[in-house]
Amino acid sequence: MAVTVAVVRQQLASLAHFGGSHKDQVERYRTILDDILSSSGEELVDNLKIFIEAIVNENVTLVISRQVLTDVSSRLLLLPDEISKAVSHYTLDKVQPRVISFEEQVASIRQHLADIYERNQNWREAANVLVGIPLETGQKQYTVDYKLETYLKIARLYLEDDDPVQAEAFINRASLLQAESKNEQLQIYYKVCYARVLDYRRKFIEAAQRYNELSYRSIIHEDERMTALRNALICTILASAGQQRSRMLATLFKDERCQQLPAYSILEKMYLDRIIRRSELQDFEALLQPHQKACTIDGLGSTILDRAVIEHNLLSASKLYNNITFDELGALLEIPPSKGEKIASQMITEGRMNGYIDQIDSIVHFESNILLSRAALIQL
Repeated sequence: MAVTVAVVRQQLASLAHFGGSHKDQVERYRTILDDILSSSGEELVDNLKIFIEAIVNENVTLVISRQVLTDVSSRLLLLPDEISKAVSHYTLDKVQPRVISFEEQVASIRQHLADIYERNQNWREAANVLVGIPLETGQKQYTVDYKLETYLKIARLYLEDDDPVQAEAFINRASLLQAESKNEQLQIYYKVCYARVLDYRRKFIEAAQRYNELSYRSIIHEDERMTALRNALICTILASAGQQRSRMLATLFKDERCQQLPAYSILEKMYLDRIIRRSELQDFEALLQPHQKACTIDGLGSTILDRAVIEHNLLSASKLYNNITFDELGALLEIPPSKGEKIASQMITEGRMNGYIDQIDSIVHFESNILLSRAALIQL
């Protein structure tokens, strides 16, 4: 006999007046659920909606409702994504007035719904569904590992959606929990997510330091350690010139593994204070992720890489020359003289390069640099 909407309604109505034990009632609901799942298409969706509406009704004992809804949530995993998604949303809407009574089931359905959205690369929808789990405010006591893993998943999904601000908010929540977790895999997952957030937020030196730490963790597969090392190298090259980057360049240059990386030639030139020409950056640019190719907010139209290389070349020039005219500086840096002057002025103001600018004669004067000298770096 086909399981029609009318049949399901009749079965549920008769069960409402059934006076058996809780166990017997649960078994009868399960039998109806099995019958419903033998149908397909729109009929399956309609039948499931009727079934869910019935079991979350206040007239059904909460113990029974919870057990049967747990069964429903596990069966949703076996349904086609579109059907499962429609039924999941319907279920969440129906239980919303009594959500405190069904926290565990709702969390399970939200996790499943997020997986569906993620499979379809609907990153923001997946993240928003998970945000709806009341990890801190609900009555249910979630484990540290469950909360940590969920926060990290939300952060990762927001990153996939190019929203590092939201991702950072959830990484910050995860940071309060990661020290309490004994799960080493989760701690690694946290460190990877945190490094990626810093990377997306253009905090390149901090990201490089964390990627570099990950590259030494034996629990991580060797290929992934090399990926972490490559990310550390890329972030170091993209970082603003200064003492921290000088230290990081030294650390990476001394790491023999870096010689296997395609960006090693740029690392070597930066470490040795050599001028880097625009034509030499083509291969390196191919390694960059979309967010790393963005323009800076300096009003000069520079990409992040352009700005980093210009600053590096300025520091290199400060070690080669006592002074240089704006025109000569522009030619050396392969940029308009006014742009070279502005960047030099900013670096001097921020204490990342020693010198002063003579506006009358249009000359940049370099003074002995108090940034880490090469001799000091060798001792690190």
